[in-house]
Amino acid sequence: MAFDSLTEKLQNVFKNLRSKGRLTEDDVKTALREVKMALLEADVNFKVVKSFIKSVQERAVGQDVMNGLNPGQMVIKIVNEELVSLMGAETTEIKFQPGSSKTVIMMAGLQGAGKTTTTAKLAGKFKLKGKKPLLVACDIYRPAAIKQLEINGEKQGVDVFSMGDQHKPANIAKAAMEHAAKHAHDLIILDTAGRLHIDEEMMDELQEIKDTVAVHQTILVVDAMTGQDAVNVAASFNEKIGIDGVIVTKLDGDTRGGAALSIKAVTGCPILYVGMGEKLSDLEQFYPDRMASRILGMGDVLTLIEKVEGDIDEEKAKEMTQKLKKAQFDFEDYLESMQQMKKMGGLGSVMSMLPGMGMMGGNKKMPDIDTDDAEGQMAKMEAIIHSMTIYERRNPDVLNPSRKNRIARGAGVDVSQVNRIVKQFEQTRKAMKQMPGLFGGKGGKRGGFKMPF
Repeated sequence: MAFDSLTEKLQNVFKNLRSKGRLTEDDVKTALREVKMALLEADVNFKVVKSFIKSVQERAVGQDVMNGLNPGQMVIKIVNEELVSLMGAETTEIKFQPGSSKTVIMMAGLQGAGKTTTTAKLAGKFKLKGKKPLLVACDIYRPAAIKQLEINGEKQGVDVFSMGDQHKPANIAKAAMEHAAKHAHDLIILDTAGRLHIDEEMMDELQEIKDTVAVHQTILVVDAMTGQDAVNVAASFNEKIGIDGVIVTKLDGDTRGGAALSIKAVTGCPILYVGMGEKLSDLEQFYPDRMASRILGMGDVLTLIEKVEGDIDEEKAKEMTQKLKKAQFDFEDYLESMQQMKKMGGLGSVMSMLPGMGMMGGNKKMPDIDTDDAEGQMAKMEAIIHSMTIYERRNPDVLNPSRKNRIARGAGVDVSQVNRIVKQFEQTRKAMKQMPGLFGGKGGKRGGFKMPF
């Protein structure tokens, strides 16, 4: 995850601050020197870091903090508040035209930033909010760009307007407006061409589109993996054509992530969304306060709740709760719970949003839980359950030695692994019978509940 290293370093600094009863001015300066180094190593813009540390120091060595009951916690609170302020303080929404007026959004960015995929995801998000989007293929240069937009549009269930690669992008945009009027589209999103680097030709083309149709929002897509280059790209685009907001992609990658902290301060343009993975739900609205909380290792429970609400089938969840209450669940329910976890981005994605877990993901080991190992166990369990017949899944008690041997062969695992999973299943079911209070019953003996992975 993008801020793994930064989170780890900041948590070490804060641990030292908390361990001191009283703070001296030197304690604060030493801590802020370490914060400064951590931010610079995370590829945050030097001028931004300098200004940030100055703001924190001015507040942190004030009398109220130094003489307070818990000065260490106060310094952490100030760092958190300044981090939120640095990233924009308030969440910025994409602005739509009032009433029945059409809103036109122009997407821009360099090649490889994930602009076309992000454009389709954005359309999918707005469709869920009741809009009727139209994606417009204005990239006439990159091979297969139009096809890519059509495929992504189909995934989101959104219409795509294309005139091939023989027309000028400005003319395609103009024709798309007429098409939108005929088919009652109220949101037109133009997917424009990217280049390997910023050049006058690209900027002229974007300006020509803006001169031809009324573009209400120009949104720049930048790749977090490119670090400070992403900030420089944002500054150049803003200077040459003017941008209203930025989407930062690939923030789930093995990157230092400083671009996300620098963009607002350097360009004045807000970050609107961040891309944290491949799925539609992984394009997350950017909340400065939630991002600051993740960076400081305090988790992001609100985004986790939204993920659960967006990805979990409510009826299935109710049905599962009823089965758990009566300890009547079977291997099909086990399979369903694993698939729901996958929908939410897997165990690592969920854990990264829990307080105390920081933004640790990827191949890092979380406290007491190796997520890679847990994901591997879940994959094996899935293979084993898929090797069972439907009758066996629904009636786990029929699993005798010969059935287990057949299941092991089908899943390509040792029979001992099948035995282990069946044993864990039986322990879980037994624990549920002993724990009615957990699901709204009248209490009961607490057994050792064991997760199925």
